[in-house]
Amino acid sequence: MTAADDLHETTHARRVMERLQAAIRAAGGWLPFDEYMALALYAPGLGYYSAGSRKLGAGGDFTTAPEISPLFGRCLARHCAQVLEALGGGDVLEVGAGSGRLAFDVLSAMDEAGTLPARYRILEISADLRERQRALLSTLPGTVAARVQWLDAPPAEEWQGALLANEVLDALPVEVFEWREGAPQVRGVALDEAGRLTWSTRAAPPALRAEIVRLHSQVADDVQGGQPWREGYISELCTRAGPWIAEMTRSLASGVALFIDYGLPRREYYHADRSAGTLRCHYRQRAHDDPFAHPGMEDITAWVDFTRVAEAADAAQMQVLGFATQMAMLLGLGIEREIIAAPDQGTQIRRASEARQLLMPQEMGERFKAIALGRGFDAPLAAFAHQDLRRSL
Repeated sequence: MTAADDLHETTHARRVMERLQAAIRAAGGWLPFDEYMALALYAPGLGYYSAGSRKLGAGGDFTTAPEISPLFGRCLARHCAQVLEALGGGDVLEVGAGSGRLAFDVLSAMDEAGTLPARYRILEISADLRERQRALLSTLPGTVAARVQWLDAPPAEEWQGALLANEVLDALPVEVFEWREGAPQVRGVALDEAGRLTWSTRAAPPALRAEIVRLHSQVADDVQGGQPWREGYISELCTRAGPWIAEMTRSLASGVALFIDYGLPRREYYHADRSAGTLRCHYRQRAHDDPFAHPGMEDITAWVDFTRVAEAADAAQMQVLGFATQMAMLLGLGIEREIIAAPDQGTQIRRASEARQLLMPQEMGERFKAIALGRGFDAPLAAFAHQDLRRSL
C-alpha cells in the first residue's frame, strides 16, 4: 500500500469508528450485535460493502470460488441452462455478484452452449462492486453484455428462471448469544472508558430468548441428558435469514433459487463441541475472530444454519429441491468434463489444480454446501444427482 492508501484507510477507519460510537451512545450505550454488524458492513458510504476497498481476490481480503477458477461458473451455467430449459426460457438473477467474475463465467459458458437467458440481472447494493462488475462484463461480446441489467431491489414484477447467491447468506447480520445458568444471554457492543468497542452481555429479550430456547430443545434431542450446551457456550443465529429469503424470492413465479455458502445443518451447527461459535472476520487474506479489530475495513461473517434456510423455504411456500456439499454439486454439474475439455495440456493441468481447491474436503468441497429452493418447478436437478442430504435438515 502507498502512503496515500494508508492515509485514506486511517481516515476511513476513524469515520467508521465515529459512526459506530455515535450509534452506541444513541442506543443508550449498548447495541445488539446484529445492528453493529449491519452498520460495519452496510452503513452507506462507510460500511465494508458500501465503501471502495478491494475485497475479493488475491489483492483483497478473501477469495471466493469464482475467483479461484472459471470451472465454478461454468458448472453453474449448466445448472442455469437446465432450469431455463425446463421452464421454456427465463432470466437469471444473481444476488451479490462480487467482482462480477461468476456472472462473466456463467454468461460466457451459456453463450458458448447457445443457452443464454433472456436477461442476466444483478442485484448489487455496493456502488463500488457494481462498477467493477460493469468494467468486467463490458468485455463480453456486445450481444451478451446487452443482456445484463443491474437492480437496486428484487424484481417487483413476476419472473421465472434461476436465482444464484454465492456467499451471500453468510454476510447477513447475526445475533450472538451466550448460554449462562441454563438460559440465553444476548451479546452486544458497548464502549469502554477509552471509547473502544467491547463485548457486553445482557438478558435476551423475550422473542430472541424463545428462539434460542427452541434451538436448544431441538439439538437437545440428540444429547443424553438433554443439555447440549455447557456454561459459557457461545453461538449465533440469523433471524434475518427468513425475511431476506422471502423478499429475494417473492416475485419468483416459477424457478429455482440456489444458495451456496459455508455452513451446516442445525444439529451440527449447534453441536456442544462448537462452543465458541462460527463468527469470523477476513482482513487482507487473514481470518480472525475479533469483529472490533478493523470495523468497516474487514468482512464479518458467520456460518449458515441451513435448517433455517429450509424453514424459510417452507414459510415462503417453496420446496427444498436439493441439499448437498459443493463437491457433490460440482460433480453433478460436470466439472470433470470441463477439465477434460480443456484446449491444451497446460490448461488441463491448471484446471485440475483449481478443481482440487473447489472439491477437496479439506479445501472448499465439504465446508461449502448448496441448497436449492424451488417454486413451480418439479424437474430433477443435475446439481443434486450425486448426493441428497435433505434428511439432515
